[in-house]
Amino acid sequence: MVTNGLNPGRPTLEAVAERAGVSRATVSRVVNGRTSVAPHLRRAVEAAASELGYVPHAAARSLATRRTDSIALIVPESPTRVFSDDQFFPSVIRGVATELDAAGKLLVLITTGSRDARARVERYAVGGHVDGVVFASLHDADPLPELVRERGVPVVCNGSPPHTSAPCIDVDHVGGVRAAVGHLIAQGRSTIATIAGPQDMSAGRARLEGYRRSLEASGRRGVTAIGDFTAPSGAAAMRRLLADEPDLDAVFVASDLMAHGALSALRQVGRRVPEDVAVVGFDDIALASYCEPPLTTVRQPITEIGRTLARRMLALLDGEDVEATTILPTELVVRESA
Repeated sequence: MVTNGLNPGRPTLEAVAERAGVSRATVSRVVNGRTSVAPHLRRAVEAAASELGYVPHAAARSLATRRTDSIALIVPESPTRVFSDDQFFPSVIRGVATELDAAGKLLVLITTGSRDARARVERYAVGGHVDGVVFASLHDADPLPELVRERGVPVVCNGSPPHTSAPCIDVDHVGGVRAAVGHLIAQGRSTIATIAGPQDMSAGRARLEGYRRSLEASGRRGVTAIGDFTAPSGAAAMRRLLADEPDLDAVFVASDLMAHGALSALRQVGRRVPEDVAVVGFDDIALASYCEPPLTTVRQPITEIGRTLARRMLALLDGEDVEATTILPTELVVRESA
């Protein structure tokens, strides 16, 4: 006797459909994680499956749907950077994981800190191991998102990388920086410098552009140093700014981690914050509240970025039309540093 390899005694889709009072196709959509099923029908199917003890056969379902129910989140940074004090990455991961878990999908987290690792990741991403790929923390020269997308794998990106036509989720960087610099101008600060982020990343460029536009509108001269979104780079950039512009009385810093480093550098040379130099950051990670003094910063909805990335990926997998770019709002959070 030839069998299909499945346990003949296990409940079938047809049995679940009969118990739930729905069609077999509806049960199949629920089992396969489709989001296009009405909530009351989904609940009926889930209840029937629970009563019957129905468990989808993973191998058979994968063959039938060509789905793995797994989504890769690729962060093109070293593991040391991803799991450092930068709470941006854990917050994005939490947001993605929350949405995927609710949809019955698995999250595969991948970091790519070396050229060899990127080659392995490319082979993995297009090799049928995952249904789609979400990218975070992209640098301009990274060809991986478009390479993966061109191989037919759904892709969604955080930020606005210039070399891909995949859907992107970003925040209002320029508006947030305008609010930050406007706050410093309203305080009467005359020489407002900036510590900008890396210029091979869309967030770094956009925040510097927001700073420049704000200063031009106020007739002020800009003073710029570049960091890499880490605390040591913020401290080094702050020292360069003080050497170049000793009389500066305010600084907008393009990330909270760099602002933390800048605060340390200011303390080391005896500059009081905010009395001598006002400091404003960007991100509003948890560290901002515990800085000395607590950091005024631009809040971006980091966890919501992750949730939105996952929602867009699930929509792509369901064949829905997805916006090319989604912009989430930012807001200024005023604390004691400015």
